[in-house]
Amino acid sequence: MLNFVEEQIGAANIKVIGVGGGGNNAINVMINSGVRGVEFISLNTDKQALEASKAEHILQIGEKLTKGLGAGANPEKGKKAAEESADEIAKAIEGADMVFVTAGMGGGTGTGAAPVVAKIAKEAGALTVAVVTKPFSFEGRVRMNKAEEGILELKKNVDTLITIPNDKILQIIEKRTSITDALSKADDILKQGIQSISGLISEAALINLDFADVEAVMKDQGLAHMGMGMAAGEDRAIAAARQAIESPLLETTIDGAKGVLINVTGGTDLGLLEVSEATDIIRQKCDPDAMIIFGAATREDFGDEIVITVVATGLQDNSDDLFTPQLRRNSPTPVTPKYNEIPRVTESQNVENIKPAEETFSNSFDDAATASDDDMVIPTFLRRKK
Repeated sequence: MLNFVEEQIGAANIKVIGVGGGGNNAINVMINSGVRGVEFISLNTDKQALEASKAEHILQIGEKLTKGLGAGANPEKGKKAAEESADEIAKAIEGADMVFVTAGMGGGTGTGAAPVVAKIAKEAGALTVAVVTKPFSFEGRVRMNKAEEGILELKKNVDTLITIPNDKILQIIEKRTSITDALSKADDILKQGIQSISGLISEAALINLDFADVEAVMKDQGLAHMGMGMAAGEDRAIAAARQAIESPLLETTIDGAKGVLINVTGGTDLGLLEVSEATDIIRQKCDPDAMIIFGAATREDFGDEIVITVVATGLQDNSDDLFTPQLRRNSPTPVTPKYNEIPRVTESQNVENIKPAEETFSNSFDDAATASDDDMVIPTFLRRKK
């Protein structure tokens, strides 16, 4: 039986670090939206970009290396900048129970520095969660490859990783949707997830939860899914639950999840039966032995609306699936020579003038591997400033 109690939960120290231009913009979106209960930190190699940040804490990294001029779309430079400023990053993270790292992958600072920031946070003992975006396909193969490589590096240094492919945005917007509004869709996923988690562990609610519950579900769990659903009217809870687990902006599902956080918020008329129906829909998708942490809250300003947020962790991790076809094409497939292609010596030929078969095919392989990607790059005119 569930015991519903009104109890003020002890606040955990949650910090959200936006790395690079995309991460800084996500921080501004959350601040403008009134996300509460967390501390915001904007981190960048670009001094000018940081001047537009609304975060209470701003950290310019790699000042000696970059002179405040950015990483020039070079992840290695972004990584070295973060390593140069490792002590300052550690000081900014100090005291955090939970750290969210957010970045747009594919550029220099976000791609290179985010894994370093995450590593510092995790080594400090903070529950570390990364929420990052992958570039649009039209931004070219080179940028996508950088993003994929950065995500693989990031995955080594976080407890939980959530990736949002920007291409998914194109599937849910209208033709005349502005660039700003479209890009804010990805920021909404982060905003909703952070607000939900911080609310679960730091605000008065109907269910007794604490930070240890959240940590049990999210620590060392790898790939994760984060979604939110909102509905009103008849069967609102069921509709909201389905929206949350079928988040159109993610490439993950909650199928077989080993751990799940469910947060339900509604008006003062929120019913126990409808909450039960909604959680049953979510639970049926998960592993039968999944750890499920459930929270519920009521707010007078919600009226007939109900909002359900789901964070599912411990998803099946097929690392190869992280690679896009573009990245796979960068890895040449060895070709076995046909019998009649092997060089042979005739009576009129000199042995010294015949190249060995392995040299012939080695040269072909090298040519394929080193082909320039410059002609594949499309100008990133829709990217937010890095």
